[in-house]
Amino acid sequence: MFTILLVVAIVIAIAIAVVLILASTKPDSFRVQRSVAVKAPAEKIFPLINNFHQWANWSPWEHRDPAMKRTFSGSESGKGAVYAWDGNKNVGSGRMEILDASSPSKIVIKLDFFKPFEGHNTAEFSMLPQSEAGPATTINWVIHGPAPFMHRIMQVFMNFDRMIGKDFEAGLAKLKSLAEK
Repeated sequence: MFTILLVVAIVIAIAIAVVLILASTKPDSFRVQRSVAVKAPAEKIFPLINNFHQWANWSPWEHRDPAMKRTFSGSESGKGAVYAWDGNKNVGSGRMEILDASSPSKIVIKLDFFKPFEGHNTAEFSMLPQSEAGPATTINWVIHGPAPFMHRIMQVFMNFDRMIGKDFEAGLAKLKSLAEK
């Protein structure tokens, strides 16, 4: 019996060591980016992102918790606008603040997560005019930030680019639909 327990303990120790070694090879920062082409001018898209009150119409996370508590403070829109949320396990809790809003081309947001995991990141939206016939814009949505060691351990088991990216794609599709109306 002792031999079996010893073998199991050694296997578990090796598995933990492998996970820790793999985690240590992961980068200490992360970046996820998605883009979409929209048949609308940047001036029509910009207010949908620059005003947190508009996010309910397109954000992929807004409807995952119907009872989610939302608070808005600071400026109505643009630099200084703040949006905080507290919800179920699907949305957690956090806070966003617009740090820079350069109409109609760029919005930079400080993004702080408190639950289920603490994280402090930056989200950026850029609207780039296209030279196609008629008004057209490419929207880029980027999130980037540090990857503490616990985050890197999670990356051994989860693909963050795929996980966050699919939500970005859903949000950008809704944003495109709204802007092209």
